[in-house]
Amino acid sequence: MTATADLPAPVPLADGLVLRQARPSELDQIGTLLAERGEPADALDHRLVVTDPDAGWPACAVVVDGDRVVSTATLLDEEVRLGDIRLPAGQVELVATDREYEGRGLVRALMRWAHERSAARGHVIQAMIGIPYFYRLFGYEYAIDIPPALTVRTPPPGEGTPALRAALPSDIPAMAALQDTAQNLFDVAMPHSAACWRWLLAHEASTLWVLEDAGAVVATGRTTPPDDGEILLAEAAARDEAAARELLRGVAALVPGGRVNVVHRAGTVTATAWRDFLDYEPRAQAEQYYVRIPDVAALLDRLRPLLWRRLTAAGIDRTGRDIVISTFGAHYRIPVRADGLGEVVTGGAMQGPGAVGGAGVAPDYLPALLFGPRGIEGLGRIRPDVYTGEKELFQALFPPLTADVLSYYLPF
Repeated sequence: MTATADLPAPVPLADGLVLRQARPSELDQIGTLLAERGEPADALDHRLVVTDPDAGWPACAVVVDGDRVVSTATLLDEEVRLGDIRLPAGQVELVATDREYEGRGLVRALMRWAHERSAARGHVIQAMIGIPYFYRLFGYEYAIDIPPALTVRTPPPGEGTPALRAALPSDIPAMAALQDTAQNLFDVAMPHSAACWRWLLAHEASTLWVLEDAGAVVATGRTTPPDDGEILLAEAAARDEAAARELLRGVAALVPGGRVNVVHRAGTVTATAWRDFLDYEPRAQAEQYYVRIPDVAALLDRLRPLLWRRLTAAGIDRTGRDIVISTFGAHYRIPVRADGLGEVVTGGAMQGPGAVGGAGVAPDYLPALLFGPRGIEGLGRIRPDVYTGEKELFQALFPPLTADVLSYYLPF
């Protein structure tokens, strides 16, 4: 989308405002707005996105009042892996509105633009972090747990200075490989895109680090800037436990005598290597990533190979019978054949799916069912409107899932 003729048409809004794709001449205006309503570093982050060949100006929209930019949002391309199914996804970021223009529905209009652009780019879900509750107004629901940040009680012992240094562009393949190894342990994963790796090396809200051994990168992590003697280490991945301990020791050296917090990636090399050095305290409040499912049937169709493997692994034979999932206002039938699952068929309202051996799932809990840690059995314990007609079948199809999300912004 480079030629002017290919640009989406501007959308007139109330009071003479117009929503349209942002323009290079508006870079400074957008940066100023983002810095005023968010963080100063947001202006640089926006610049990195719109000047990147993988994203560019089509990724950003604005609402203008004449020549004045009064609201903006940016859509990033992501990919979420569920089992071995890779799902194209969108992530809305860098949202801001001028204070004088709040309360006019401008964010709602920009979210509509973002979702339309997301659909046009083939995304079957959207995932994001954001203001508590706010994005539920636009079809997002809480689904994936954000891992806790644990305090380092004492750094690992060691001699000398760990070979920790700021990452370079040439380190991206090694960092990505370490992250792939870590994320392969999880049922659900969102890796950094190639563009996101480039942006993270250049932005100011965090720093990527690598640890070397004999010239090879053996560990990596991402830290927030030291703030009053406190630092957060996230996205840590290591070749082995020795490298993981050296990584933690190197990060602790960045804030001598200060406090180090680490994001706990359960089951990974780093989690195992650090277990004797951390304080484990129960989390006071739930923290989760948002997920939006714009087209339930389209997503279920993508997931048919995974659902079939879960079905056969459980030894359940339902050949010739449909799997029925109702969100009450609509329902979805998945035919079971001898060699796999047929295409999803969408039907109308179904208030009693249990009568046909189906499952009922309130639509606002569907993201948690498909991507979350509770599975259908766990959700059924806390929600009367999540239940199964055939318990064994649906527990096999929708088990509890582990997840690991790497997003542009750290949710801490």
